[in-house]
Amino acid sequence: MNLRKILRGTGVAIITPFTNDLSVDFAALGNVIDYNINNGVDYIVTLGTTGETPVLFSEEKKEIIHFTSKQIAGRVPMVIGIGGNNTHAVIKDLQTYPLENAVAILSASPYYNKPSQAGIYEHYKAIAAASPKPIILYNVPGRTGRNITAATTLKLAEEKNIAGVKEAGNDIQQVIEILKNRPENFAVISGDDDLVLPELACGIDGVISVVANAFPKLFTTMVNAGLEYKFNEAVKLNNQLLDVYKLLFAENNPAGVKAFLYEMKLIQNKLRLPGVPLSDELHQQVKAYLAHNTVY
Repeated sequence: MNLRKILRGTGVAIITPFTNDLSVDFAALGNVIDYNINNGVDYIVTLGTTGETPVLFSEEKKEIIHFTSKQIAGRVPMVIGIGGNNTHAVIKDLQTYPLENAVAILSASPYYNKPSQAGIYEHYKAIAAASPKPIILYNVPGRTGRNITAATTLKLAEEKNIAGVKEAGNDIQQVIEILKNRPENFAVISGDDDLVLPELACGIDGVISVVANAFPKLFTTMVNAGLEYKFNEAVKLNNQLLDVYKLLFAENNPAGVKAFLYEMKLIQNKLRLPGVPLSDELHQQVKAYLAHNTVY
């Protein structure tokens, strides 16, 4: 299996909608999944950070995996997010969660305990050895407090069951270094929506996106243009999303994208604490953007 080919293009880190009583809204989740697939995304990532996994219970996560797999119904590949700062607990999840329909596992590096590079390497080496599916490293130092350096990523790229990295460190130079020295089949995927365009010019394989939840057709068309090195077209499309990028991450993810999806009448605007909806001022900016842009 060559994940670099399978996961080329746009993956969407799908949100978890909630009902007014804050239970998982599976009907809305199905609608969001269909909206994304019907508008051209290449694969679905469930249980990423955008899916509010820190506030989901284990049984809910398993239910979401089952539901998402059934809803996708083989139309596009599915990636499942399983990570944490307790290596043995991550291994247990990898051995007990329903992973049979996934093509890969996206695993965020350990957070809060801030391991050394040696600790990060040993963590991933252990979970890769235990995982029934290929592992995609997820470097997001803004959330974890620790960068996975290019040297550590490239060392891990030599491990048998580690197939790629999602880079969300806002560091194009690090991405370039990984691209230059990666093994042939090692996927390099962006996790920074606002940097996807320049990173495409550097040679990344695609993106796991937040903005695609709400703007799958526009964003996917932009990414595909970049992958084909049609940058005049890609720049024009990306310019239409510049204000969206700012609103998505101004306060909290996924508060921004949930505000957009709420105004599109796809979900209720509900988050579980400690997450809260977008402030009134920013929500009005979301409404104003949608009132003047019909690109979605």
